[in-house]
Amino acid sequence: MTTPGAIRAAGPADASAIAALIREAKAEAMPWLAVPHSLDEDEGWVAGVLLRDHDVRVAVGPHETLLAVIALSPGWVDQLYVATSEQGRGIGSRMLRLAQDSSDQPLQLWAFQRNTRARSFYEGRGFVEVRRTDGDNEEREPDVLYRWERERG
Repeated sequence: MTTPGAIRAAGPADASAIAALIREAKAEAMPWLAVPHSLDEDEGWVAGVLLRDHDVRVAVGPHETLLAVIALSPGWVDQLYVATSEQGRGIGSRMLRLAQDSSDQPLQLWAFQRNTRARSFYEGRGFVEVRRTDGDNEEREPDVLYRWERERG
């Protein structure tokens, strides 16, 4: 049996659950955010792009229930979502720390300006704002670029 909150590599069999988790977390945290794709399109993107082009890890609970997902590419945290029922329990921090501990370079990520909870989360873990946009993304939502660097010394 898997240890609750165990982190493992994601595989093709996880695509549907990852798409559903991301969609649910976005809807809960950002009800104002445009939803430009159907769930089927999201599942296709996870299977055909995210899992293929990124290092994707999932935190799983009993019966392999997905609790969180993180997708990394060199120098980037491209996705980090925690199931709404699991938020505030440290899983997102563990996933982000995994990325920070395994990176030999600075990390960057995007967060929507209005997503103050996510922004506070990242800022509390050492990410600093680099710049803002006026919404040049598919959701047409202003966002913030964050950067994290390992402390030297």
